[in-house]
Amino acid sequence: MDQRLKKTRGETDAHFRLKRLALMWAQRQGYSACALEVTLPRCRYRADVAAYRAGKQSSATAIFECKQALIDLRRDNGCTSTTTRRLERVHQRREVLERNLRVHYPALRIADSLFAEFDSHNFEAIEHRGYKQVLRQTRALQNRLFDCIKFETLIRYCCANLFFLVLPQELFREPEIPIGWGALTESNDDLVLARRPVWHETTELSQLQFLQRIARAGTRAINRTLEIPFDDVEPARYRS
Repeated sequence: MDQRLKKTRGETDAHFRLKRLALMWAQRQGYSACALEVTLPRCRYRADVAAYRAGKQSSATAIFECKQALIDLRRDNGCTSTTTRRLERVHQRREVLERNLRVHYPALRIADSLFAEFDSHNFEAIEHRGYKQVLRQTRALQNRLFDCIKFETLIRYCCANLFFLVLPQELFREPEIPIGWGALTESNDDLVLARRPVWHETTELSQLQFLQRIARAGTRAINRTLEIPFDDVEPARYRS
C-alpha cells in the first residue's frame, strides 16, 4: 500500500486506519478499482471507500463506511418511518399545547394579519417548560429525518451492489447493523467479515457511473500526491 496515502482534513487516526484496512481488504477480494472519499451518483453522500470488481458474467460495486465510535454509527443509522411516526406524535402534542396556550394566554397574540384567527402567537415568551421541550424534540427529530439516514438512503437509491460497515471489533453489535449491510470488524491489523451483506441489483449504467466516480476520486488523489494544481490539468478549450 502506498505510504503517501494521506488523511483528509480533520480526520482522526482511527478513522483513517479503518479506511486503509477497507481499501486493502477490498483489493484482496478482487476489487481492482478503489478510491477514498468518492462522491456517489444520485445522492448527496460520499463513500469512505468505493470499490469496483469486474467479472465475466457480471461486475460488482461496493461501498465501505468506516465508523470509529458508537455515536457515529447511530447518527447515520436513522429509520425514516420510525422517525416520521415519532415526529407526528410530537407535532400533535405541540398542536394541543398551542391550542391551550391561546386560551390561557391571550396576550401572546401578535396582530400581524387581517383576520384574528390567522394571527401569530409568541408562545416562547412565557418560557413554558412543556412547550420548550416539544420544540427541542421537533428540531432533533427533523434533523434526524433529513440528516441521519445515510445507511438507509444509500440502499434506497441502489448506490452499489454491496454495502459494508467497517468497525473496531468492540463496536460490533449485531442488532445495530443496518438491514442489508454487511460488517467488517478490525482484528490484528486486518478485517474479518462479521456479517455478510445482502446483494442489491443495479443496472450496468449505474455500475459504469460508479466506476467513473472512482476514477475521478483516484485522479484527484494522484494530483494531490504529485502536487499538481487543478489549473495545470483543466481541459483546454479549443476555438473554431
